Amino acid sequence: MRVPGVGSRTFLELLETHSPAQLFSESSSALASLGLKPAAIQAIKHPDWRLIEADLAWSSGADQHIVTFDDLLYPELLKQIADPPPVLFVRGDPALLARPQIAIVGSRNPSALGRETAFQFAKVLSAHGFVIVSGLALGIDAAGHEGALEGQGLTVAVVGTGPDRIYPAANKNLAMRIVGQGAIITELPPGTPAKAHHFPRRNRIISGLCRGLLVVEAARESGSLITARLALEQNREVFAIPGSIHNPLARGCNALIREGAKLVETVRDIVEELGQYYQEDMNYIATQEQSMLDLEQQTLLNLVMYDPTSIDDLVEKTGKSVETIASMLLILELNGYVSAVAGGRYTRIK
Repeated sequence: MRVPGVGSRTFLELLETHSPAQLFSESSSALASLGLKPAAIQAIKHPDWRLIEADLAWSSGADQHIVTFDDLLYPELLKQIADPPPVLFVRGDPALLARPQIAIVGSRNPSALGRETAFQFAKVLSAHGFVIVSGLALGIDAAGHEGALEGQGLTVAVVGTGPDRIYPAANKNLAMRIVGQGAIITELPPGTPAKAHHFPRRNRIISGLCRGLLVVEAARESGSLITARLALEQNREVFAIPGSIHNPLARGCNALIREGAKLVETVRDIVEELGQYYQEDMNYIATQEQSMLDLEQQTLLNLVMYDPTSIDDLVEKTGKSVETIASMLLILELNGYVSAVAGGRYTRIK
């Protein structure tokens, strides 16, 4: 991995014909016949042990792991992409990489509604048993991680730096919470700083880990659309939340829907679509759904009629603020219990 000029594909091609021990015992001419350039051959014949010892020393730390391609902990779905990373550096629990995962991505500068939507979708999906995956960026990524943590669920952050670096620095506290309640993973070795070209490469891992990917808000030229299109190429399910034709942050999602992404209004839209892949987990979800609502949410649901009910009526009946009622209604809507209709009203649908 520390050999210059050896990317993921070359790395895995070499391992198809050689064990690591065999590769390092080959002559320079034999290595040249494998297509390796002089700089790579030089690095194989004379490894930089200082870097290698530092990597191994990092992996001896608490909750710090190096997971290789043939390790039992390496996620099977990630193996299926065109150029899977041969090595993963993991801070946290590597075992959760085998659990059902859904990615949530979107704008770094979302609207308040977009941020809240990502947070609530992540919270409810994590309560259903899914691991929430995102990229630790500001905006929708951070909201997705925070929603999973709030729901006492699990979350994975795929980063474009070494495992010992946090980018952006503003998310340092969030990163520490993720290590304690999930994992941070990267294909880049310790000491690697954030560089622009790392992040498109990082995106293929986000989509590769998951069976499905949800885009909450994205402009037409958003990096989130790159991740979504990678997901389509990897034969993953892509979901998008639609928005107003006048909202620039909705145009990317609307474009994805035109291209075949599934339009999402509630968490149930995602759960039903992924049930074909995770039948055992869907059985768990079916038994848990009735306990998803707390007492206040259930009380509010009982006040929403099957005919349109206004927020003002609910405020009057409960004595709660408009903001509290609106937040609770969003949770009920995401769970598929109520539906918004014209005039700021809601109807009960189950």
